[in-house]
Parts: sequence; C-alpha cells; structure tokens
Amino acid sequence: MRTNVYIDGFNLFNGCLKRSPYKWLDLDKLCKTLFPTHQINRIRYFTAPVIAFPHNPDAPTNQLVYLRALATLTAVTIHRDGWFAAHPVTLPEHPLVFPDGETSPPRLVRVLKMEEKRTDVDIATHLLVDCFDDDFDSAVVISNDSDLASPIAIVKTKFGKHITVVNPHRKWKMSKHLAQAASSHVLKINPSVLRNCQFAPSLTDSVGTFTKPPTW
Repeated sequence: MRTNVYIDGFNLFNGCLKRSPYKWLDLDKLCKTLFPTHQINRIRYFTAPVIAFPHNPDAPTNQLVYLRALATLTAVTIHRDGWFAAHPVTLPEHPLVFPDGETSPPRLVRVLKMEEKRTDVDIATHLLVDCFDDDFDSAVVISNDSDLASPIAIVKTKFGKHITVVNPHRKWKMSKHLAQAASSHVLKINPSVLRNCQFAPSLTDSVGTFTKPPTW
C-alpha cells in the first residue's frame, strides 16, 4: 500500500520532542516503525524558520542542522514556507488571580504571542493535490491541529482513501474532530519508538560531515 506521510513539524516538536533527548529524529525510520506494513511513498515535512530568543539563541542554527539531516533522506521533502508572527498581547494570568476579590476582573499580564502562519494550509493543500493526482493509496497525518479535519474528511469520504491521524502530543488528548474525520487514529507516539528512530550522531552529505547539535 503506497502511503504518503504529512508531518506538522512544530506539532511534532512541541508535542513529544521539545523537552526530550529525541530531537535528532529520523523521520523515515519513524514512519516505517509506526506503519511497518505500508510502503512509504513520500514524507512531506512542514515547518517554518524559527526565531532566536535570549533564552534559546541557538534555535535557528539547530533547526538548520536538523533540516540538513532530513535532506539526507530520499523519501523526505522539506516544506519551510511558513513563518512566525510575534506580537505582544494582554491576557488574563493563569491560574486566574482576582486582586480585588472574585467579583473583579482577573489580573492581566503582557505576553509575547507567537503564531505560526501558513503551515496548516500548506499541509492541507499538498494532501489534497496528492490525493487528486492519485499519488497514494493511503495517507498519514502527524498532527493534532483540528484545522486539518476538513481536508482529511474529504480524502476519506470523497476519494475513498484510507487516512490515519497520529497525535504527537504526550499530554494533550487527540482532537475529537481529527479522530472523527480520519479512517483511523493513533493516540500517541511511544517514547521507545522515538528513542529507536534517531539519526546517527554524525552524518555526511555532499557538503561534508556534520553532527547532532550539542544541546540536543
């Protein structure tokens, strides 16, 4: 069964990789481990250039090294056309604090809100175009973004393709909208799978040899 895999990079990273030792993840190994009876036709990885912050100045460099590692995998296509929008907003503090009693408004704090733009639309677009082109017999979407429910449902109901959603989040439950839209779903990715699907510490491409980021 020809299977295409569509990976929401930041959903995967924030869901099960961010505070783990498994960031150096080989996506080809991951897909073949999760779906051993499928013929992985192609893997589309969607992301956006990250922004450096004082608490994590190496983030852009680490991301570029990881994308270089992914580029060594022939099945993987990297889509990095998204971007981040950062703007300050005022929001209620959590847990809610009521300085003058619970009848007063909660205390507000100023935060920098980060929003990733375009990635979900790019995933939906490529999923549907590949479906129209009959590029796969089945599809896998690794994301818990409920905005993808409609294109997933179209792939299943209009084109009769089997489509599986994988929830990459350790702590969040799978979106019920995605679970209902898909043919099947995987509730989480076991940490042992992540541990067994790592790149070698050193890799070589046409430019030369490079290594896993030291902070990873």
